Amino acid sequence: MTTITKETVQDEIQNFNEYKEVEKALQPYIESARTGDGKLSRSAFFDHAHIVGSIEGNYYNMDADTFGDVVGQGGPSENVKSRITWIDISGPAAAAKVDFIDWNGMRFTDFFVLYKKDGQWKISGKVYDSHSKN
Repeated sequence: MTTITKETVQDEIQNFNEYKEVEKALQPYIESARTGDGKLSRSAFFDHAHIVGSIEGNYYNMDADTFGDVVGQGGPSENVKSRITWIDISGPAAAAKVDFIDWNGMRFTDFFVLYKKDGQWKISGKVYDSHSKN
């Protein structure tokens, strides 16, 4: 039988709060899919962040500034739907998977690596699949 202590309850609350904080860190990126706001997308990433993936067989490897520009050039996608399918956290490191349907007519699966620095979660890198001729 497991004894529930005050420390155990506090640990569980902290763990739950961290998941919520990672979700919150992903929201600017998720919202940028709908609005086409490249600056909002860029704000979710560390300066060193890198984005890698392919669309219709074309490989892309870009920094966060370039990716923000691409999001802005793509414009709004008002019908986009998204969901965070999982989050895994270990201390200040986390990984997350987000699925998008109808982001400018395409389906994407994004895998993120995040890091908590100075109390704030940010995306350190992204790898994606466009589900299109890869």
